[in-house]
Amino acid sequence: MKEKLNHLVLSGMYRMTILAVVALVTLMTACGGGIDTNINTPSSEDITITDNHLKPDELPQAMLDARYSQIYERFSPAFKGQISEANFAEMAEDFTQGVESFEQASAMQLNGSDQRVWLNTPHDKGIFVVFDETGFIVGLQIMNLSTWTGTDEMLTTTTYELPFHGDWLVFWGGSNMLVNYHYEYESQRYAYDFVQVKNGYSFTGDPLKNNSYYAFGQDILAPADGTVISVVNHIPDNEPVGVMNEKEPAGNVVVIDHGGEYSFLAHLKKDSVTVNPGDQVKLGDKIGELGNSGNSSEAHLHFQISDGEDLFDSSSLNVRWKDGLNPIRGETLQSTAY
Repeated sequence: MKEKLNHLVLSGMYRMTILAVVALVTLMTACGGGIDTNINTPSSEDITITDNHLKPDELPQAMLDARYSQIYERFSPAFKGQISEANFAEMAEDFTQGVESFEQASAMQLNGSDQRVWLNTPHDKGIFVVFDETGFIVGLQIMNLSTWTGTDEMLTTTTYELPFHGDWLVFWGGSNMLVNYHYEYESQRYAYDFVQVKNGYSFTGDPLKNNSYYAFGQDILAPADGTVISVVNHIPDNEPVGVMNEKEPAGNVVVIDHGGEYSFLAHLKKDSVTVNPGDQVKLGDKIGELGNSGNSSEAHLHFQISDGEDLFDSSSLNVRWKDGLNPIRGETLQSTAY
């Protein structure tokens, strides 16, 4: 039986748990659980940085070498309050049994954080770590990963293009839960969250104001030819940023029928939608502007293709992108098609 969600993982770009056990601070988000754009880092009075401290690239091997004390030393004070060194070591030792190596699957520097994902060779175990700007670990998740190889390998019939102009960062995207939080849920498994970033930040100025975010107000485009079948255009944009509307999870959204495949472009700006149900749209036509409506923690685009017109009662489809594009979390995409 298909799992039906009553909320969008869309927005809180990620909700994170420490080692899948202890609730943890989160950093920056888009769909679903909240993310704080500000990272609380220890003061210089609390720490002394030395060259001997564990570097981000060294963490997977340190885990395999059982250098748990060295890793734990890099936990922020707040993070240490969530778990003891003994408990961390016990869980890490159990998790790494039988693992020979980890390879980096994703790296993303955003809003003062350095976020990394590593996978083992069979891709059935992964590590997700968030470092603050001083190199302290403020979030760590280890997970046994499930995959849906059958649907992973089945691409949409229609070829789609990026639904925006310019450069955009993939905040969530890929085929495992550590690079794509949506992946756990059939109705959103192959969804993407996109943000705009400049100089490593998704905003400038006051982080509580929507206009501070580079993505806010940007044109959103039809990803392929089709017929508009559904429009929501009246949902207020969340402000202050960080307050989310769980009652209207998709916020303002346009749904387009591409011949039995349906694109969902969600979290649009209030009163910005330029199309109506029944309109025929061509690839690249403007359909609205990006906002921060619905279950969204900051301005970002939630984009997915589904096999039905009801977002929560359909299955998400793996997108066949033009030129074989395969967007992965942390990758910056450049749209040059329009």
